[in-house]
Amino acid sequence: MPISATAAEALNVINLFIHADWVIKGVIIGLALASLWSWAVIIDRAARFITLNRQANAFEEALSSGRSLEDLAQQAGPNPRQPLPRMLVAAIRDWREARAGGPLSDAQAGFLIARLDRTLDAIIARESQSAEEGLGVLSVVATSSPFIGLFGTVYGIMHAFGEIAAQGNTNLTTVAPAIAEALFATGIGLAAAIPAYIAYNKFSIDAGKFAGRLENFADDLQAAIAKRLGERSGPPPHPAAGFQPVQTRSETL
Repeated sequence: MPISATAAEALNVINLFIHADWVIKGVIIGLALASLWSWAVIIDRAARFITLNRQANAFEEALSSGRSLEDLAQQAGPNPRQPLPRMLVAAIRDWREARAGGPLSDAQAGFLIARLDRTLDAIIARESQSAEEGLGVLSVVATSSPFIGLFGTVYGIMHAFGEIAAQGNTNLTTVAPAIAEALFATGIGLAAAIPAYIAYNKFSIDAGKFAGRLENFADDLQAAIAKRLGERSGPPPHPAAGFQPVQTRSETL
């Protein structure tokens, strides 16, 4: 049986929301707000990873240009905001403090390596946590939205059957708008969940790759310092002499 123009107009999205039960309205409004929140996180994280990747690439290009690590650390300043320069400055600071008193003994060299390892691990942990900010929101939206929408659908169908029973009319013109209102909640739930689910998995992978990139650079720094520790019988390094450039093994996001 064809649906009349009046029934088709009743199936309009706006009309579905206006004529929906207050419980379904609450579900739809909540899912819409969750979707907006997740999209704000998606845009923020996408911009963040693009920036992190661009900055890391630029720093690694500077490393491969032949400049010493001391020169790059001096250019970055005492408190750089970018992760890789921050790791470099922290490593050279620990090195200078350890070598300030002269050549290192074997025990002092081991203590320096352990101290450097803790320093770099702390920076990696903070940067990894920063890169993963907002992923919890995407996880909650992705996992809960379909069930919230399903709750709205179940409640809406029960309410629709009650209205049908009260009117005693099972005509499609009467049934269709009520059922559509109920199914609309599920549609909104899926619309909120699918982008959040895709973005959560994408950004989780990106965060893991970035953490691996930081760990690779930390290994390179430790290798460079271990190499210099073989020269501990000599005088403390002059700031202009410093370390030679290292070949990074970092992955590109």
